[in-house]
Order: sequence, then structure tokens, then C-alpha cells
Amino acid sequence: MNILEFSLLICIGSFIAGFLGALTGLGGGVVIVPLLTSVFGIDIRYAIGASLVSVIATSCAAASTYIKKGYTNLRLGMFLEVATITGALIGAMIASLISVKALTIVLAIVLLYSAYLSGQPRSEHTDNKSPDPLAINLKLNSTYPTPVGLMSYQVYSVSIGFCVMVIAGVISGLLGIGSGAFKVLAMDRAMGIPFKVSTSTSNFMIGVTAAASAGVYLAWGYIEPGVTMPVMLGVLPGALLGAKVLVGANTQTLRIVFSLMLAVMALKMVYNSLAGGL
Repeated sequence: MNILEFSLLICIGSFIAGFLGALTGLGGGVVIVPLLTSVFGIDIRYAIGASLVSVIATSCAAASTYIKKGYTNLRLGMFLEVATITGALIGAMIASLISVKALTIVLAIVLLYSAYLSGQPRSEHTDNKSPDPLAINLKLNSTYPTPVGLMSYQVYSVSIGFCVMVIAGVISGLLGIGSGAFKVLAMDRAMGIPFKVSTSTSNFMIGVTAAASAGVYLAWGYIEPGVTMPVMLGVLPGALLGAKVLVGANTQTLRIVFSLMLAVMALKMVYNSLAGGL
């Protein structure tokens, strides 16, 4: 395989990763890192560096569409970014202290959890609960468009969501995957936000989180242009397409397929690690 064929295959795989990442709010990094390591045999640290850059591109491409459509909760996203950026810097520093095999096992565990989370059904609306005073004081409650007009929603358990976002940031900096699964978990399950709002707000946030840790990987020399460029060229149009499809799509079937794919990749990474392939 020559360099042109190698780059083209990476570009195609990254396009699919960007498309799925934008649709589910999990970020394309959950596909890109195992794709580069398991399929193309790239060192996991360089794969993480390329993934972090691609996550920034995915976030920018998808976020612009979601913001125009009115799905993204900007106030909530910027508030929670305080937690994820702090966690991302911590995670990036930890990554320099642990082995490649340990990184691989941790990533496989996160992939399996992401597969489980991605396949779970989510309701667009939540039951009525007592309003969160913190959400009211910070003006985090908002509206989002539906086929019948704007629908209002409340944000609950802000403090719990903030703590989960710190963990999401650590995982992002450690593994370069954007940690969209944990962001979606915090917003959907803990904070009671509708699925499309949590997905779009997650896509808005993951780029800022990735940018915080990408600088650390760049300083270490783990961002290789020969790998990062084809990843970027593929993930950007994929994310744009995924963002447009999400607006009018029912993505439950796609999430099930995506979860199965993540599970296969996680098991393959565990096998490669135990067999000494990485």
C-alpha cells in the first residue's frame, strides 16, 4: 500500500467517523482512535493527537448547523466547558505518565460503555420535576424547535452534571475521543435535557475540550501532519452531513448500529493489546 492509498483509506474512515459522531453527539474520536490503531497500526499516542484535532473540526462543523437551527444551549455549553477544560488539561498530563497498553485498555472500556450508552433509547421530553435554583439563577433553561413549534425545557441537577463534565474532560484529554458519551450522559440522564439539545450542545462543547488538550499533545510532538491531514479532510464533510441529517432524522436505528461497531472495535483493541499488537 502506497502513501496515497493509505491516506485515502484514512480519509474515508474519518468521513464515516465524523458523520456518526455528529449524529450521536459522541464525537468522531470514538471511531478514529481505534480505527487508526487497530486497522492502520498507528501508535495510539499519534492516533490520539490526530483525533483531538479532528474532534475540533467535527465540533466546529456540526455546531454551526445546530446553532443556526436553535438546538444548542449556548449558556449551558459555556458554563459546563469550565469543568471539561479543567478535566482535559488534567487528562492530557496523566497521559504522559501511563503506558500505551494501559491507554489501550482504558480506551476499550470507554468504547464499550459508549456502545452501551449509544444504543439506549432516549425520550425527547422529561417528566415534570422541581426547578433547579442554580439553573434559574444562571438562566440555563431554554427552548428548542419541534415540528409543532418551540418547546421549552428545564435544566435539572446542574451540580451533578458539572461534576460528570470534569470526568468527561479527563477522558477527552487522556484518550483524545471528545468524551461525547459522558457529556450526553450528563445532559440527557442527569440534567434531563431533550436528546437533540444534548447532542447539539455536546458537539458544541467537545471542540473546546479537545483544543485544551491538543496543545499539550502538540508540545510533545504527537500531532503528525501526515496522519492528521487525511483525518481532517474526511471528518469535516462527514460532520457537516451528519449535522444536517440529525435535524430531521430518527437516529435510534443508527445508534444501535453504531453501538455494535464500537463494541467490535473495543474487543479488537483488547485483543491486540493482550496479543502484543500495539
